[in-house]
Amino acid sequence: MSEKTIEMSATDKANLTHSEQHYFDSYDHYGIHEEMLQDSVRTLSYRNAIVQNRDLFKDKIVLDVGCGTGILSMFAAKNGAKHVIGVDMSSIIEMAREIVELNGFSDKITLLRGKLEDVTLPYPKVDIIISEWMGYFLLYESMLDTVLFARDRYLVEGGLIFPDKCSIHIAGLEDAQYKDDKINYWYDVYGFDYSPFVPLVMKEPIVDTVESHVVNTTRAKLIEFDLNTVNLSDLSFNAKFKVETKRQDWINGLIAWFDIEFPAPKGKKPVTFSTGAHSAYTHWKQTVFYLTDNLEAERGDVLEGEVSCAPNKFHNRDLDISIKYDFKAKGVDSESRSVQGETKYVMH
Repeated sequence: MSEKTIEMSATDKANLTHSEQHYFDSYDHYGIHEEMLQDSVRTLSYRNAIVQNRDLFKDKIVLDVGCGTGILSMFAAKNGAKHVIGVDMSSIIEMAREIVELNGFSDKITLLRGKLEDVTLPYPKVDIIISEWMGYFLLYESMLDTVLFARDRYLVEGGLIFPDKCSIHIAGLEDAQYKDDKINYWYDVYGFDYSPFVPLVMKEPIVDTVESHVVNTTRAKLIEFDLNTVNLSDLSFNAKFKVETKRQDWINGLIAWFDIEFPAPKGKKPVTFSTGAHSAYTHWKQTVFYLTDNLEAERGDVLEGEVSCAPNKFHNRDLDISIKYDFKAKGVDSESRSVQGETKYVMH
């Protein structure tokens, strides 16, 4: 990184914690931005939501939080925004400046490097905030706290946030072979017993693409956030769920995903997208939490539980998650098949 680039940033990276430096460094490389740009569900949803609201963007001041390569800023500028301010901490913003100039938007887009909390915006207030802040399990490594800071500090009363609603959902799944392979490997590593690793492996949720046919229960909405009103404290939550098994099968874990909704003009259907296994691929994939117990299910059995989620006290972009479950079997052998348990996880 050149001295010029450091001087251009409103934030001195040397003053950040190691975990924050690692987080922002991960966005310096073009590869992660290529993956996000090529995620057509993600990128087209933002474009379609802005195009559908072109009249609301006309002559408005827009703030793009975590602007990356500037794609959302250019969508806003192209669709009538008076001026767009893009803010990003990573060095990719230098490439964004070239791209903005190359595409003829230098007079309508101002790009500022640094944490939003440190930069000085050229306008005291903005009419619209756009941001692609979501992480795995919605909240892992997310920038939602920064978006809420931007809302409280800069958004005019009655201003818009894109997207403005999000929700986390959960269901049961059968994934016995992968779970067994993942765990049993540690009992015989080239002839040695590595079983002390098993508890560590169980604590880490898996982020992967899940085939829809392995989801074998109904789905439940864990929690919903309205970005117009949600507070930072609300992002630590306890949420109950209840799902019903759809067939005779094993339940080895829970799958979680999130859905997104954008503002819409009156009378228009809002642009939405889902990151669930039932939907088209997104780079967020799904998050799988393997349970301590393998649940032997018959059709109509009920799985109830509670998910607790909070930022890790040492690294606030990581998540501490606990899942309590109460499997209530019915019919044959119901007493022996019914199980209660709790599994704790760390997303880091």
